[in-house]
Amino acid sequence: MTWIGHSTVLVELDGVRLLTDPVLRGRVAQLRRVALPGPPPAGVDAVLVSHAHFDHLDPPSLARLGRDQRIVVPDGTGFLLRRSGFRHVEQVRAGDEIRIGPVVVRATHADHPGSRFGPFDPRSRGGRGPRALGYVIAGRRLVYFAGDTDVFAGMADLAAGLDLALLPVWGWGRTVGPGHMNPLRAAQALRLLRPRLAVPIHWGTLSPLWRRAAPGSLAEPALAFRRHARELAPSVEVRVLPPGGSTAL
Repeated sequence: MTWIGHSTVLVELDGVRLLTDPVLRGRVAQLRRVALPGPPPAGVDAVLVSHAHFDHLDPPSLARLGRDQRIVVPDGTGFLLRRSGFRHVEQVRAGDEIRIGPVVVRATHADHPGSRFGPFDPRSRGGRGPRALGYVIAGRRLVYFAGDTDVFAGMADLAAGLDLALLPVWGWGRTVGPGHMNPLRAAQALRLLRPRLAVPIHWGTLSPLWRRAAPGSLAEPALAFRRHARELAPSVEVRVLPPGGSTAL
């Protein structure tokens, strides 16, 4: 796997290349990328999008992969891409499974608001709006990509024998709000998930335009996660990667 930055991860499993939440340009909405991205990954078999927030669903970044790219999105989100000319968009709900070559991807619950415009999206009223998702990727290895989420009790039953958990440990502001995990909450999630290996994501990549941040200056959330994990889930190996860093599963 390669952590490209923020929530963007390239998972290579059984000859299949999956890319999560691609943010592949230097600025998204009010956020500047501190760790600049490299060229878009080549030969991506499918993109897995966790939810519609601007720092996770970015049509200009997806366009760099081509408008014939296979893209999997939460139910109720596909119109955002189809109206931009993307031709292979699949909508899924928690519990749905899709096959990508020899790999099976299952959409999972996430405790996070999923609408593009949050409470200002009229489709969000009464809880009817699009839901955020995570994904369990199953092949010869078992990988959990959490997307954005807080800890929820069902994590204990998502998948037995996880090889890798990709967990968000921060965001881009001074604090994280509801529906997110901070370093301590992410370490608590490890006790439910029980993976062999964990890699923290969703930190150290984006910064608001009004705040100056140098590369490497935003690493404390990941390091704090590793410290908490040593205490709360000592059997889990934690690997902290820099943006663009890779590790074997």
